[in-house]
Amino acid sequence: MSDLQAIADRVEIEALRAEFSDASLTHDWDRFASLFTEDGAWRMPHIDVELVSRAEIRAGVERLRGLWEFFVQNTHPGMIKLDGDTAIGRAYIAEFGRFRDGGSNLNYSVYHDRYERTPDGWRFAERVYEVRYVDTAPLPGTAPAGR
Repeated sequence: MSDLQAIADRVEIEALRAEFSDASLTHDWDRFASLFTEDGAWRMPHIDVELVSRAEIRAGVERLRGLWEFFVQNTHPGMIKLDGDTAIGRAYIAEFGRFRDGGSNLNYSVYHDRYERTPDGWRFAERVYEVRYVDTAPLPGTAPAGR
């Protein structure tokens, strides 16, 4: 693999990870699901959720995000190890929000990822979410009305 190809692959994978958060925060469930391979998996062991296939992921993200009054997620760069048309990586996550039931959540987590190059570009073959820190103290701020 050329150095330029490796650089391009890394940029595309970073963009994929950022688009994951953007699609979630803009409630674009179809785009969110399209970021995974057809048989891709999204796993969140801390809440016993395992979604396999774009259809399950699309339905699952809409259901899960529906539990939140507001939610903010920031993706921070991690490692990427390329191996031809596949790669592995980690992305670090900071997120907070308030559930519709009034509970709050602030956490720092890591996604353990597997990526595949497809005709449509790099996609997640698997994302496994690992919570590293959680704080359920009530959030002191407010979200703008209508969000």
